[in-house]
Amino acid sequence: MDFVRYAEATAGLLNADLPDRDALVAHLSGRTWLHGTVSDRDATVLRRFQRELRPVFEASDAADVRGVIEGLNALMEKHPITPMISDHDPDDLHLHVATRADSVSQLLIGEALLGLATLVCDLGPTRMGVCADAKCSCVYVDTSPNQSRRYCSDRCSSRANVAAYRARQKAAATA
Repeated sequence: MDFVRYAEATAGLLNADLPDRDALVAHLSGRTWLHGTVSDRDATVLRRFQRELRPVFEASDAADVRGVIEGLNALMEKHPITPMISDHDPDDLHLHVATRADSVSQLLIGEALLGLATLVCDLGPTRMGVCADAKCSCVYVDTSPNQSRRYCSDRCSSRANVAAYRARQKAAATA
């Protein structure tokens, strides 16, 4: 498994509104094999996990290396991860979070923590952040070569750039 994809999916999980089972199923639209086992309890557990994990993204955004590491370590202790070697393609052995997880929420939490831990070890602890757009509170994972990402989406980036352009134009017109 490409653990960067797990990390990026984690940002999507944190940004998701998960009030109930149906919302979680909608969030998992690309993973239809999980839909039948999703429960309201999974949505409840994942909402709690969102609150627990967000400070890690905030610490990364603030370049608080210790906060990232301690936060992830505490969450990995609370939610133990069970990686397994996957042999569904014998020519491409790779790791997955255990598919024998007791629940969908346990599987998603394991993927999130393994992905973020790998991201932090491979790319560094400041590769997560909170959108720089003042009107947005979404998080993101920055895999850019020069660690330049500041917005959660192209939409937020464009909105901020247009606002800055208009402000410059207005300032130039009044000068």
